[in-house]
Amino acid sequence: MATYGGWTGKTLRVNLTTGKITAEDTFKKYKDYLGGTGLAYKVLWDEVPIGTRAHDEANKIIFGVGPLAGTGAPCNSRTAVTTIWPCGYPDIYVATGHFGGHWAAELKYAGWDSVIIEGKAPHPVWLCIEDDKVEIRDARRLWGNGIYRTTAEINAEMGPEAQVAAIGQAGENLVANSAIITGYSHSGGGSVMGSKNLKAIGVRGTGSVKIAADKKEWKKLIQYALTLAGSNNQHVVPAEPQPWAEYYDPGSRWTGGIGVFWGAANPPLETGACDPHDMQSLGLRCQKGIKDFGREFGEKHTVRMGGCHACPIRCHAQMDYPPLEEKYGYSRYAANTCLGWSAGSSVFMSFSGPDRLIKQSEAKLLGKHLNDDYGIWDNYGLMEKMFQYAYEKGILKRILPEAEYKSIPWDLYESGDPAFLLDFYRRIAYREGVLGKGLGDPADKTIEEWGFAEDFFKKTKWKYWKMGHPYHHSTEDSAQIGALINMQYNRDSQNHSHTNLQNSGLPIEVVKRICAKVFGSPDAIDAKGKWTPMNKYKAKAAKWASIRKELHDSLSLCNWMYPWVTSPLKERNYEGDTALEAKYFSLATGIKMTEEELDLVAERIFNLHRCLTILEMNTRDMRNKHDIAPDWVFEDGGEPFTPGSNRLTREDIELAKDLFYQECGWTREGLPTRATLERLGLGYAADRLEKAGLLG
Repeated sequence: MATYGGWTGKTLRVNLTTGKITAEDTFKKYKDYLGGTGLAYKVLWDEVPIGTRAHDEANKIIFGVGPLAGTGAPCNSRTAVTTIWPCGYPDIYVATGHFGGHWAAELKYAGWDSVIIEGKAPHPVWLCIEDDKVEIRDARRLWGNGIYRTTAEINAEMGPEAQVAAIGQAGENLVANSAIITGYSHSGGGSVMGSKNLKAIGVRGTGSVKIAADKKEWKKLIQYALTLAGSNNQHVVPAEPQPWAEYYDPGSRWTGGIGVFWGAANPPLETGACDPHDMQSLGLRCQKGIKDFGREFGEKHTVRMGGCHACPIRCHAQMDYPPLEEKYGYSRYAANTCLGWSAGSSVFMSFSGPDRLIKQSEAKLLGKHLNDDYGIWDNYGLMEKMFQYAYEKGILKRILPEAEYKSIPWDLYESGDPAFLLDFYRRIAYREGVLGKGLGDPADKTIEEWGFAEDFFKKTKWKYWKMGHPYHHSTEDSAQIGALINMQYNRDSQNHSHTNLQNSGLPIEVVKRICAKVFGSPDAIDAKGKWTPMNKYKAKAAKWASIRKELHDSLSLCNWMYPWVTSPLKERNYEGDTALEAKYFSLATGIKMTEEELDLVAERIFNLHRCLTILEMNTRDMRNKHDIAPDWVFEDGGEPFTPGSNRLTREDIELAKDLFYQECGWTREGLPTRATLERLGLGYAADRLEKAGLLG
């Protein structure tokens, strides 16, 4: 077996049907795909028959970890959970979700690069990984419990250092929109684990990850990289003026500053100016409690910021709110970030009365506990939008049986009482009635079955993308670039490469200057809300953002943070370093690669995903069958290309597809050509597509 740094060299395969546990040579089968999503797409390509549905025994679920996990590279603990996705409609397409926390690093310390789960256990089980000792253990005593208790029980058995990824009642009951939770982080795909009778995977590792380079050289690179870090989502300017800052932006997630506190710390801690040259204050930049709860409540109840393994940014606000115990019986302590907080509050149409801000905050905190314990995934807010719409339009009163409708505590809902969530999420987790089943099912399936009118598809308040994934980091963030990226995947693309650049906080003239170096022209980016017609440089940026997402998901770097195109350093003209990923990879593994060479590997992975989707859809017309822009892109808002309007034209989107396909080496139908696939080392994929009549 060849040896490199970064990887352990072993991939774990567990067949739950036979109970067989084997170790495979990572390098022999998967080195050219790095790990993470790259490894997972290759497994699905080789082993899962086209047409397999999410809950079929033939489906596999891959917990993919890359060579940088556990190395100490900043923000390195992402696990890609890839499978035939249960949340799509129909559920026959490949997709991936991710969780952070400490699970990926712990798996590497246990000596494993990734975990491939196949088959179906005869009864509930959980997987215990303790270094080389791997066992399938009985989970019948855990089945029916929430994720909190399951995690506690497994930690009591394995030790408090073990990292646990588990499903709750939602995953057990095959709720499509269910999640796998580890720590405070989550991924979709929980019902695939449930369909395999797999309750959890516990990991405890006592080893380490080898770095090929000299330790001093590695340390020097990490110290350099940290000087380029911004705050959450690589926002590189503060939200308020600071003594050191040339610029500020109220929308920035760099919310720490003079007079800003972790108010529930003992004693309260002032975050301070957070000068970017002061590495000791790096973890104070992101006071996410303020961003997610507002200044008054957020500052008062933030204990500190937490985060994932090897992440200095710390974007998980850890809150202390005693009424959670007193009113609802859940822990006063809660931790999460972004949409993990807003799910509960977004269920309600509004909050009224003098205590409306308290009600809203309580709904966020209680909703976090309920979602994370039951293991419910709200599809980035689309679940709540569907519920609101069905309620507002009288659909629920029409489609729910009378007894079910009357059993719902509408008085609590209409008064904005967070206690409504106790009933609401239980129904979803247990697939109770028409309401619980519908909200837990794939969005497109429920929208069709419940008979939503066309206004749901077109209005800003409700709009969503094809295949039932939400309006999230798309045209509102970067016009055609966001549209192209959202067309590529079979779920929300989870791509932050473009939006972090667009929203860095720097003045547009500074960002344009940097983009001229990265993409060849300042026209690769527009001022937000001042969109211009499509051009080839935007197509370059869209391709770059797409392959960098796959690169990060395969290396185990956080795409919520990377790539670092910009930095907070005035002396660098605010430029970041887009070669950081290649520098990490080269030193960690000992395989020297330039930025361009590593991007080529990422392009291979991106194209393999495309080829899988083409086979799954069995169409030559990816342009019109898969890469679809909804009508609201062309109908909602002001006139196209006028200030403040996100509306685009059909002709411009068709041009965007043409230019993007040219950049990717695809035909006008959106099919990769043999020349492109051969260039990427995917000749076998070209052969299979050609045999199926689907090669470009």
